[in-house]
Amino acid sequence: MKKLVLSLILCSVAYLTFAQNFKYAHVTDTHVGTTTGEEDLRRTVADINQQNDINFVIITGDITEMGTDEELKLAKTILADLNKPYYIIPGNHDTGWSESGGVSFIKNFGYDKFTFDYNGYRFIACASGPYVRMSDGHIPRDATVWLDNLLKKTPKTMPLIFVNHYPVDNSLDNWYEITDRLKKYNIQYAICGHGHQNKAYDFEGIPATMGRSNLRANDAVGGYNIVTMAKDSVFFATKKPAGELAPTWRKIALKPFIDNGKTYDRPSYAINQSYPQTKAAWTYHSNANVVNTPTYTNNLVIFGNSLGYVEALNRNNGKLVWTFKTKGAIYSSPAVSENLVVLGSGDGNIYALNTVNGKQIWKITAQKSVLGSPVIHEGKVYIGASDNTFQCLDLKTGKSIWKFSEVEGTIVGKPLIYQSKIIFGSWGRYLYALDLKTGSLEWKWTNGSANRMFSPAMCTPVAAKGTVYIAAPDRVLTAINANNGETLWRNKEATVRESIGLSADSALVYGKTMNDYIVAYKTSDTDNGIAEKINVGYGYEHTPSDLIEKDGILFFGTKNGIIYAINPKTKETIWAHKIDNAMVNSFKVIDKNTVLASTMDGIVTLLKVK
Repeated sequence: MKKLVLSLILCSVAYLTFAQNFKYAHVTDTHVGTTTGEEDLRRTVADINQQNDINFVIITGDITEMGTDEELKLAKTILADLNKPYYIIPGNHDTGWSESGGVSFIKNFGYDKFTFDYNGYRFIACASGPYVRMSDGHIPRDATVWLDNLLKKTPKTMPLIFVNHYPVDNSLDNWYEITDRLKKYNIQYAICGHGHQNKAYDFEGIPATMGRSNLRANDAVGGYNIVTMAKDSVFFATKKPAGELAPTWRKIALKPFIDNGKTYDRPSYAINQSYPQTKAAWTYHSNANVVNTPTYTNNLVIFGNSLGYVEALNRNNGKLVWTFKTKGAIYSSPAVSENLVVLGSGDGNIYALNTVNGKQIWKITAQKSVLGSPVIHEGKVYIGASDNTFQCLDLKTGKSIWKFSEVEGTIVGKPLIYQSKIIFGSWGRYLYALDLKTGSLEWKWTNGSANRMFSPAMCTPVAAKGTVYIAAPDRVLTAINANNGETLWRNKEATVRESIGLSADSALVYGKTMNDYIVAYKTSDTDNGIAEKINVGYGYEHTPSDLIEKDGILFFGTKNGIIYAINPKTKETIWAHKIDNAMVNSFKVIDKNTVLASTMDGIVTLLKVK
């Protein structure tokens, strides 16, 4: 007991030795690109510059509205006028709908996570997604690897302040990876944005504060917080440009952190015990996010990660065989043909690599990041990029055969080849159909919404009987005439969002709803309503992924790392397996007993059913 008291006294002495008064500004959710975002941020920068006692500025994400290159450049130009240092991280708006997959954020600001020491305190900040496609928030895999290395070099008594865009709670699918780490150190408090309001939090015993958005909303001007670090307390107060500092609304005591010893909820893997016949033959954990679908050859599994690496694993044991480094995050799902693997990179290039050794065979440069996934057909590669261009390339040489350069918005999905057309969507409101041989526009379709967030971008179209089916984020299943792009019918009985698939006999189109149910519609040019409803019980769900039927089994994945295999005729779940707690990407069903899958947290696994 005496040793414990002495240890706490020494810890307190060491802590108080560090503590010196200082101030910083906490600015968040500036959303440059919205109606008032630019003006509100300019006013805040000018206001901060007038205050000589502010030592630095921390900006916690959603810097822009859509993460476009134009918005990011504008935000950087405005922030360059600050007369004191600033530290910045991206939010979901800077990465989730970004035309570069977050690459342009890093190019503009130099990083997507940071750490620095000030007056004895260590500030640590991580980025958080989702990345490219809709999912829960997520601390990137490369950030947790980075955090582990940083904490190993951090003295246990050093006071820490953690910075993130999201609250560190279950709005992040891997919140516990952060809280479990920080509670082993002298964490003082956390700050975040995302919620657009001043709010006091407690993250499993870690005191925390959410800051208000810098946007004016319904007010005349925007605002931010001034954080005052005193000897034994930290104070948060709102400041509006050209206005007086408001009274302190949040106070946190600064003292050595002691874990309260409580047990907190963690993701359950109990579902795996209910279906013991399904197990991982092997599992590989990449050092960065994997937000694409792995492909496979006879002996290799190939995919890209968000640090720009293409990785090839031995298909039998999951061991790393070769890697290839690009200069940008990879969100493009690779395609394989004739000993070549083709994929796009956030560095603005399309690559063809030798599948045997990973050596580059050719590289074609686009004007912007290439987030779209390729389709290979009859010796040709079809792929779209963020430069408003969809193109056809020769598989062996990469030589351009044709280009269509009139796409509105960023192309991020996988195209469909149907009836001599290539069909794809974009984050620009339209679904396009081009002539497969010439690239000329056959038709384009829109759901009529002016809001880009409802664009048919991430849903892979399916087609049967002369009809194309899509489910955009507007949560409506739509049937479109494949010949002329006319709307045949739209059904919103079920909240089908971005996740559809065809039955093996093309008689049904399946949809994954946002709560518990898989639904099926007859493939028809008339709306016959919902033909089947299957209550799987997976809970709330919003991730875009394909539904795949093979050998009488329907497969799909969820936002919390579970793959389901169900019998659509008996409506029974045959098996389910939880890989981790992050989004399952669309996956490969090799046969009814073998599934190749990946999750956003960088896990790639081969599931086998006995």
